Amino acid sequence: MIQKLLWSFVFCFLFSSMLYSQEEITIEKISSKIFSNRPASLGIIGDTADVHTTVTPGIVLMGGGGDVDDAIKWMIQRSGGGNVVIIRASGTDAYNPYMFKLGKVASVETLKIDNRDLAENEEVARIIRNAEMLFIAGGDQSVYMKSWKGTKTNEAINYLLQIKKVPVGGTSAGCAILGSIYYSGEGSSAVSKDVLMDPYHKNVTVYQNDFLKAPFLHNVITDQHYIARNRQGRHVVFMSRIIKDWNIYPNGIAVDERTAVCIDEKGMATVFGKSKAYFIKTNRSRSPELTEAEKPLQWKAKNKGLQVYEMQATENGNGMFSIKKFKPQKSAIINNQWWWVENGELKTQNF
Repeated sequence: MIQKLLWSFVFCFLFSSMLYSQEEITIEKISSKIFSNRPASLGIIGDTADVHTTVTPGIVLMGGGGDVDDAIKWMIQRSGGGNVVIIRASGTDAYNPYMFKLGKVASVETLKIDNRDLAENEEVARIIRNAEMLFIAGGDQSVYMKSWKGTKTNEAINYLLQIKKVPVGGTSAGCAILGSIYYSGEGSSAVSKDVLMDPYHKNVTVYQNDFLKAPFLHNVITDQHYIARNRQGRHVVFMSRIIKDWNIYPNGIAVDERTAVCIDEKGMATVFGKSKAYFIKTNRSRSPELTEAEKPLQWKAKNKGLQVYEMQATENGNGMFSIKKFKPQKSAIINNQWWWVENGELKTQNF
């Protein structure tokens, strides 16, 4: 009896060890490899060869606070299974195994481009240009602006957006820079309650048309972590400054955490994930009444300062919303709202 128990123990131990070894082998197969001739690379999974696939354009605006699997799968499908490149200025290669598992692709590689020398490197730019899908990770958009703007990396990203027309997405800071008008986040982050009381607060740093050139996002300013960090007020302030300083009446697209807006080649947006997205429209007939330094923002317009379309995300995608026309289609489940600001206080009303 003792001998039988002993053999059972040995068998269980060997079987468990075999399973553990197999798990180790599986993990090793999807770990990144680093090549010395690929500057800025944190590692690559898959083939380093340049493949050529049929791609379909698309833009993904992700709100941070957790990635949206279905939005990444949407991008992978549009990549035709080609080379996936992630760019960032801090962090690790964690996206490599994550994205490699989500769909069939030739390779996934992460580039850490944290200075202008790397951003001007021709090999770094070549790797980006050869991508069939590009994803800009979260981090600090002011670092992206300072390190990438006006460089070969900047040119390579715009090549993918405008010429090669591959799916391009970004989360958090990566989402922030995809609009042609963008908030840079220099210094401390702008806080709604502070900037509503002073639209010219030092943390309101907005730039226009000098960085990325994403289709359908001309004169659009994005914001992220929207509900989680109470950013509605600051987003409205950004738009008031754009109107006052540049006489541009922008549209806003805002995405909450664990949520993504996916824009197809026709400019139709679908919302994937767990929370909500907001499509915010300004109008010349409803301009802010007062946008001045050290004075509370006033944007009443008879309680109709901004027209807002609130869309609840779903796992399979809620849509459609036309970014080109900036209005929802009949199939979209929308909560229509008016937003306005009275003496530095943001107010909303459904209609």
